[in-house]
Amino acid sequence: MTSPPISMASEPFHGWPPPVLSPAGPFAEPLTTLSWGVMFMGAAVLAVVIVALVGALAGRSGLKERLGDQRLIWFGGLAFPVVVLSALLIWGLSLTSSLSGEPEPGEMRVRVTGEMWWWRVAYLDGQGGPGVQSANEVRIPVGEPVTFELESADVIHSFWVPRLGPKLDMIPGRTNILRLQADEAGTYGGQCAEYCGGPHALMGLVVVAMPRDEFDAWMAQEARAAAAPTDALAAQGLQVFQDNGCGACHVVRGAPEATGLAGPDLTHVGSRRTLGAGILPNNRGTLAGWIADSQGIKPGNRMPSYTTMSGDELQAVAAYLDGLE
Repeated sequence: MTSPPISMASEPFHGWPPPVLSPAGPFAEPLTTLSWGVMFMGAAVLAVVIVALVGALAGRSGLKERLGDQRLIWFGGLAFPVVVLSALLIWGLSLTSSLSGEPEPGEMRVRVTGEMWWWRVAYLDGQGGPGVQSANEVRIPVGEPVTFELESADVIHSFWVPRLGPKLDMIPGRTNILRLQADEAGTYGGQCAEYCGGPHALMGLVVVAMPRDEFDAWMAQEARAAAAPTDALAAQGLQVFQDNGCGACHVVRGAPEATGLAGPDLTHVGSRRTLGAGILPNNRGTLAGWIADSQGIKPGNRMPSYTTMSGDELQAVAAYLDGLE
């Protein structure tokens, strides 16, 4: 069993690890109700079994005879479990039937692709094509259902934001559909819930729910190309970024020779809350640390540690990336 990453983002999450019994939307509430029901039923059955066991071991002879009666054994061992489990199954299916409903026409769609060991995010345009690109962070409008198209680029992953809805596997060659909704503004932690090798436990994500007007303004900003550096240190950082071939793996729209698709899109990386898929707060210091020693921070991830960069170069490229908002 693995543990989710610890995040220290500048705006705190609603608790970490993400609370699984504190729903913040209509797609999480049925699961919470079902979970409590199953736990209470399990506790009740356990109590009955313990009482029967104590009676069979320490009770009077008359009680032991009644507990050993064949009819009671048939009822307690077969009929009772069949009735209880059937009732739970029917109740659970009726309770969660709304989770499998079809998305509404015109509903906002986000494609999230699981990769070793991060999340590629694309906000789809009206024709289903990729529009705004991002990574490891999803922003959604408050109070509106959002359709997630879940895919995998390599192995099986599982997308899970406990306070907003159920978990769903991401399977190579297949698109699974999940709907989520946040009824209150805030930042919600998520996690890959299917072991996918290597630093699986360090594959987290952030979902940020915003009022619709703020979300629209953010989307308009994200659609723009990256701004050119405005100071000497950031300009030096852009040069360091280019000289070290970072653009071979990362896209920075508006920057020359930064068209790589192997790693996350960095066009607006400075506006994201975390680095390394949810494991570090995003600021200039952690950017420099991540570039210098990504393998020490998240062993096995596919970004090399740039140990040959000098301190001045690290500060420069961190200043450049931090300014990409």
